[in-house]
Amino acid sequence: MSETSPTDPKRLVDVARLAAALEAFANERDWSRFHTPKNLVMALTGEVGELVEIFQWMGAEESAGAAADPQTAQSVRDELADVLVYLVRLADVLGVDLDAAVRAKLATNARKYPSEKVRGSSKKYDSY
Repeated sequence: MSETSPTDPKRLVDVARLAAALEAFANERDWSRFHTPKNLVMALTGEVGELVEIFQWMGAEESAGAAADPQTAQSVRDELADVLVYLVRLADVLGVDLDAAVRAKLATNARKYPSEKVRGSSKKYDSY
């Protein structure tokens, strides 16, 4: 259960309006019946793949400026939006409170990666 209410200003993730808009969009087209968790995960994976494709052959510096580069900016925005749309729709269909999930994951990661031990390291938690 989430520690914050949907209107709490301390919420880290508030997608209620987006989830409602996506549900309405799907319902208006009679697409909700296709929005099974399996189908939504597959669609999400496809969109992440399209985002990866944009960055696939870029160097580190080029990738850092991809969202500002006129040749790639719109594609980056479009694919990020697609990823968000499918992620939020999936969470909504599954009844997952993204705010609660993110808060729990941040707490878990803080325990796994204490700053005094991992600062400046990219090693996985079981490697230090």
